Amino acid sequence: MKLISWNVNGLRACITKGFLDFVKEADPDVICLNETKMKPEQADFELPGYERYWNSADKAGYSGVAIFTKKIPETVNYDFGDDIHRHEGRVITADYGDFYLISCYTPNSQDGLKRLDYRMVWEDDFRNYLKELDAVKPLILCGDLNVAHEEIDIKNPQSNRHNSGFTDEERGKMTELLQSGFVDSFRYLHPDARDVYSWWSYRFRAREKNVGWRIDYFILSERMKERIVRSEILTDVFGSDHCPVLLEITD
Repeated sequence: MKLISWNVNGLRACITKGFLDFVKEADPDVICLNETKMKPEQADFELPGYERYWNSADKAGYSGVAIFTKKIPETVNYDFGDDIHRHEGRVITADYGDFYLISCYTPNSQDGLKRLDYRMVWEDDFRNYLKELDAVKPLILCGDLNVAHEEIDIKNPQSNRHNSGFTDEERGKMTELLQSGFVDSFRYLHPDARDVYSWWSYRFRAREKNVGWRIDYFILSERMKERIVRSEILTDVFGSDHCPVLLEITD
């Protein structure tokens, strides 16, 4: 089974930059999208063979996740937890029978760490949600998790130490998640891979210089790790400030 996750930074814009051609060529069984920035009725496009599930933010043009899938899930749920987490279109959970798939767009702590306190609440509540699911059956979590976990995951760790996405607090929460029985699939297969990133700023020709961050993930329940066939970052795919990430597992 081939899964792809991509922060498209506005799906309508990404469609004009080759999104549909990419999906046709890559031919994933499931593609999970982050930061769609739209409601489903705002774009009319053909994607034969895929059922579409959307979770859009209350605020227009903001956040949003989607799952486009060839295989119909048994159930699909939107958001999680308390009302505070249910207005920004950040989570879809699909039940595929032998595992859950969660498409997630984690809140950004923002400039000046204005949302860091909320981010910490989110991290604890979301980790508890994942642990509850994992107690029922294994899961695959994918998406833009808005954190570069280790220094190897960012080009300039020292100068970014206290910036959103690389604070000690955010990195610590990722460590807590992984220690709760989950595996970062890319690091599991590529423990020493350097200079492989999934996001680059649009400023200062960052992508051209490969000054990036690895903040897009496929994370699996520990007991699923033997099913991992491939976990790759598709750095040659353009159309957003992020590139897609890929996971292939045995059926």
